[in-house]
Amino acid sequence: MPLLNWKGKRLAPPPEPVTLIQDAFFYPNGIGYPSARPTGRVILGDNLAVMSALLPEYEGRINLIYADPPFFTNRKFSARIGRGEDSRKPEKWQLAEGYHDAWLDLDSYLQFLYERLALMVRLLAPNGTLYLHLDWHADAYARLILDELFGSDGVFINEIIWTYHGPSPIKTAFNRKHDTILVYAKSKDYVFNADAVREPYNPNTIATFKSSRKAGFGKVPNLERGKVPEDWWYFPVVARLHSERTGYPTQKPEALLTRIILASSNKDDLVADFFCGSGTTSLVAAKNGRKFITSDAAIRAVHTARSRLAETETVFSLEHDSAVNVVMSNETKNIKAHISADSVRLETTLDVDFWEVDPAWDGKMFRSAVQAQRHARSGELPLELKIKIGRAHQVCIRLVTIQGKEFQLNI
Repeated sequence: MPLLNWKGKRLAPPPEPVTLIQDAFFYPNGIGYPSARPTGRVILGDNLAVMSALLPEYEGRINLIYADPPFFTNRKFSARIGRGEDSRKPEKWQLAEGYHDAWLDLDSYLQFLYERLALMVRLLAPNGTLYLHLDWHADAYARLILDELFGSDGVFINEIIWTYHGPSPIKTAFNRKHDTILVYAKSKDYVFNADAVREPYNPNTIATFKSSRKAGFGKVPNLERGKVPEDWWYFPVVARLHSERTGYPTQKPEALLTRIILASSNKDDLVADFFCGSGTTSLVAAKNGRKFITSDAAIRAVHTARSRLAETETVFSLEHDSAVNVVMSNETKNIKAHISADSVRLETTLDVDFWEVDPAWDGKMFRSAVQAQRHARSGELPLELKIKIGRAHQVCIRLVTIQGKEFQLNI
């Protein structure tokens, strides 16, 4: 089997595991508060260190891994933090730093990818599946890397083409409007739920079979059951899906991840995404009864994922690795809270994006029982949350501004 080499290629032992520190438990809409066990984990930290820390508990146990790493575009992506803006006037958008996809050279990018994919292969269950999402910049290199890491026993399942529409500034070539998703498994005994992802046949196909017995060379499909999709998929990009847009750059549509998760995992399986981004993988996993682990080095990514997960019914934990300096400000001169027996009302001059309440703060572990966030399109933020407050309990309020700053107020 041919090998891809680059300057500095090495597969050293994983770095010394960091300690993963649980900072909070989230009970969306109070479901399961305060004692339900989390079925998801959202982790802030470099994924190389995070995956190393997960090896003792999860090696060979993750059923599905979706990886959407930087594409080697050598661009810096900004996040939209404004709400209710005109999408046709980008010059007026309110922006903040999203993430950098900038590299010293191709060698450094390939080494970055190699080390992380090697750990994903170790974490993957014997019947698990890895989906690696890239585009024309590096997908050819990645396929050779995955061939090496999975070895002769591994199975290359599919090269999926995700195609989409959109404007393009290219005038010297055909518009580049597809991504490539490489699908691998450790063995032939991988999970694939064909019936979970069937789709209707094209009306023209149905009409053809009804009109001629010779259509399909005598083979008549089950037209009512539908077909398993081909290896090219059309889903609109998130820019065209107003109900999904978070403002996080390169966000992937829920329909794309829904097909992947339904096809390659079962209920209660463990799904992981170590390039969390906007959190679509964890959101779709939660909606479809899967457990999940997701991580990202960017705090804005973790905030975005947490905000989206707060709208599900899945209890999850928020964690960070011990190398990350998490700054929670206690400077509360611009924050006031009014507490009654059945509600908490927030008063602040800060540009709050998300806020939450623990009505029985124990001074150690924050347990988020109710949450509110700015509406993605209107920008409106509920400033009152309904929740019963016991007289003997201390109340803790946490909030995140649109700039990504976190504040904590104890009452």
